[in-house]
Amino acid sequence: MSAEKPARRRDSARSKELLVRAAGELLAERGFERTTVRDIGERAGLDQALIARYFGGKAQLFIAVLRAEAGGELELDLLDPERVGELFERIGQRGPGPIFQAAVQRPRDPAVETATHEELRVRLIAPLKEAYERQGLDRPQLRAEVAVAAFVGVLLGRGSGAFEELADAGPQELLPLVQSLLSR
Repeated sequence: MSAEKPARRRDSARSKELLVRAAGELLAERGFERTTVRDIGERAGLDQALIARYFGGKAQLFIAVLRAEAGGELELDLLDPERVGELFERIGQRGPGPIFQAAVQRPRDPAVETATHEELRVRLIAPLKEAYERQGLDRPQLRAEVAVAAFVGVLLGRGSGAFEELADAGPQELLPLVQSLLSR
């Protein structure tokens, strides 16, 4: 009588979650171009072939990371000091996510470019544009884009080493300055 090995049960939901988490970490650390599917598989502790199986490829996994980062919250209200403070803390701990990276560097993959730009528009630019429209300000789209670009610049500049005081300033010190910039 031969003992058969029990069939190993796959937990696709858990595997997808691990891949998205690993990809999100690596993308924040390295960006899209320098993150490989092999690295993602290794970080997740899974076979890299599962990326193609579950997502279709690295670009589609990247898009899944964007959606997961939204966590059901599509709009990031940059006029809310508490929300801006949370962003400072999160980016200070984990680095800038794919949306912030896409604001300063164009992805080579057209699907990734489309997805990140849409997420940037929906989550950051559109809410500011609507707030500026309610305030009756002229050129609300342009104002929103300039404000988001400035905000992203502040976030990225803190970690660049080029701006000593900016890097040393804590979120509580920066919040009033950033809020003043965004609300004008």
